[in-house]
Amino acid sequence: MSMQSRTSSRVTAPPERLRDAWVALAGLSAVFLFEMLDNSILNVALPTIGRDLGAATAALQWVSGAYSAAFGGLMLLFGAVADRFGRRRVMLTGLVLLAAASILTVFVTSTEQLIVVRALMGVAAAMTTPGTMALAFRLFAGQDLRVRALTVISTAGLVGLAIAPTVGGFVLAVAPWQVLLLATAPIAALAFVGIRVGVSTDQKADLHRDPIDVVGAVLGSVTVVGILVTPTLFVTHAGAGLSWGSVSVTALSIAAFVIRERSARSPLLDLHLIATPLVSSGLAYKAAAGLAMAGLSYLVTLQLQLAWGWSPALAAVGTLPQVVVLLASGRLVGPFVTRVGLGRAAWMSAASVVAGLAVFASLARFGYVWVALALVLVAAGMRVVGVVAGNNVLRGLPENRTSIGAALIDTASEIATAVGITATGTLLAALVTGSITSGSWTPTRVDTFETALTVAGLTITALAAALVALGIIRARRTTTTTPEPTHV
Repeated sequence: MSMQSRTSSRVTAPPERLRDAWVALAGLSAVFLFEMLDNSILNVALPTIGRDLGAATAALQWVSGAYSAAFGGLMLLFGAVADRFGRRRVMLTGLVLLAAASILTVFVTSTEQLIVVRALMGVAAAMTTPGTMALAFRLFAGQDLRVRALTVISTAGLVGLAIAPTVGGFVLAVAPWQVLLLATAPIAALAFVGIRVGVSTDQKADLHRDPIDVVGAVLGSVTVVGILVTPTLFVTHAGAGLSWGSVSVTALSIAAFVIRERSARSPLLDLHLIATPLVSSGLAYKAAAGLAMAGLSYLVTLQLQLAWGWSPALAAVGTLPQVVVLLASGRLVGPFVTRVGLGRAAWMSAASVVAGLAVFASLARFGYVWVALALVLVAAGMRVVGVVAGNNVLRGLPENRTSIGAALIDTASEIATAVGITATGTLLAALVTGSITSGSWTPTRVDTFETALTVAGLTITALAAALVALGIIRARRTTTTTPEPTHV
């Protein structure tokens, strides 16, 4: 059988079982593994990098910030490019860039060079990450297989997220920090082979040829980068003028982006599509979960190590309930979705994440059992919401807009995470006198600090709950023409 006939066969006859597409799933899982592994494993190495390169705290902030800015700022653009020129092609190009940027780490001798390398890796991630969900969604015909495939892929990423701190610590004990970033190269190679072999070339009928809205792309990138970078400018004390200037530019770019997308003949992001019930509700659930997850992760770390005086190692052990639930509950996602349906699964899982944060904010100061319960609730919700809400967004979009839809999901999650961390940090700074990492921890100071954690936690909970409520309201407007899966 010729290569052309094999490709045509794959297009006309989608896989009927997950095992029939194991090569493609392995490649897509490797991409998501990189996304989850990269920033978490880098955070472990930041103190070592600072000592090795003589970097100040502000410079280290930009090591992480450069990646996030490039990643978040360019996802919408590359999502639009993929929908026009091929999702597989854009992802393979991004994987080559990712491997090359990873190898460049060997030649880094200064913080500035590392920031450039991290920005390149962010560009590569923007090219590859949205394609993971888009290709998995298009690989299978039925909703049941799509949910199961996304569950498999997300499991790989969650494994990376769970093991990154431990693996990173062991590696740093015996090898230089560059090894952690070099590990991205073989992951990219594995992903490249899996996608090159297992995923067929995009067919012209599945793409569209509308011109790219360059103005909209620039305004969208400025908007997202501004949202992600502005908090860093305030944290690193870049100067009041620069920080507030960034706020002004971001606000103006948001307004200009909305005006442009409402008036452009071929907008980068069709706002009418985003307003449809399935898409808007899915994005609201995803953002709520990202906001709550980011807030809880930050607050738990501070509670265990600062308020209770736990060592970093003991604090890591304290988060094991979350790790166990994330890794062990994969087989339960399908049956749960089958029992309650995609719509209910979306809002119930998002609500579970918010409930976990509420438990922590209200009761964590009374003992670890409440912290553990909060971690379990959040992990259980995150295990489902990432798969189901994302799937709902994609099935609410035209088939030739799946890449921009996946990019929108990731952008919403990235922004929500940044807002969660920034809002929490700002509230703590306002409520606690002096640096929280220095000074004596008298009973009075501990009580003040725990009160601040409660206020910050409840504030984030309220914001996340509002997003869940918005999602529920929007989902109720979903028409009956969208079927629920009958089996998973």
